[in-house]
Amino acid sequence: MTQPTRRRRAAALTALLILLGAFGASSREPLLYVSNEIPNTISVVSPRTNAVIATVPVGKRPRGMALSPDRRTVYVALGQDDALGVVDVASGQMTRTIPANRDPELVVLSPDGKVAYVSNEEIAHASAIDIASGKTLFSTPVGVEPEGVGVTRDGTKLYVTAETNNTVSVLDPKTGRLLKTLHVGDNPRTVAFTPDGTRAWVSAEAGGNVTVIDVATDSVVAQFPIRDGKTKPVRIAFSPDGRLAYLTEGAAASVSVVDVARQAVIDSIVVGRRPWGIALSPDGGRLYTADGRSNSVSVIDTKTRKVIAAVPVGERPNDLLYIP
Repeated sequence: MTQPTRRRRAAALTALLILLGAFGASSREPLLYVSNEIPNTISVVSPRTNAVIATVPVGKRPRGMALSPDRRTVYVALGQDDALGVVDVASGQMTRTIPANRDPELVVLSPDGKVAYVSNEEIAHASAIDIASGKTLFSTPVGVEPEGVGVTRDGTKLYVTAETNNTVSVLDPKTGRLLKTLHVGDNPRTVAFTPDGTRAWVSAEAGGNVTVIDVATDSVVAQFPIRDGKTKPVRIAFSPDGRLAYLTEGAAASVSVVDVARQAVIDSIVVGRRPWGIALSPDGGRLYTADGRSNSVSVIDTKTRKVIAAVPVGERPNDLLYIP
């Protein structure tokens, strides 16, 4: 074997090892998935280098994403395909699709990872899909323009926001039966649970506020403004210790930092235009926003509360998913 041939084979082996290190299920290399609505792709970003290392073609209009409990599979809502795309993290490829009723927008999984719950925006339903069989377990009418969807930590309740009705529907996740309807702020977008699972926060884009729900009683216990009430909060991420909450503010091109105990904004971080999706590293040290009109992801150091990088991704990034 000639020396140039040995060098070429060594280079090829090195490239393969790098790829396996990035995607291998057994690897500890973290990944950040970014759904891009216009090119119908997911950008795979390395949190270590703040650079795109792969692009995964998926179906039409990818938005919300959810990670399986074993961290091997990502489910992405494909709004114009009426389906969930199933992406294998190890190979970095979409392996199949699962019917998910009309226009799925956001998706969450049951605690055991066997059922996917989606908000079906166009038909004003929330649906449950058995992942193994692909069968729809239920499709329940909720308020008009459902978007935010969340499952309680014990898996006993499903919360779904409705933008037009200004409500949260509480459903039985086994049967889809409506348990209760709660009135919240105008144009509710996201439901997120505090790390201890006792409270659900609902962001109201038009209302410029957050409604706090007691999970045990399904009752509204507080509502407070985000800054001047005009910043249009969208998505929410809590710090691992539950002391802080971060909210993307699309119209203001910023992120508000909220003291959870005081229910008050304590800082604001300028990011790219129209930030929607948000993700936090498991240690809470890095915060990421999907800046939908800048076609980039902002990387924030949470200690300094400064943007340390802007990563170019696909057009109109919507959601973020951090894979440890």
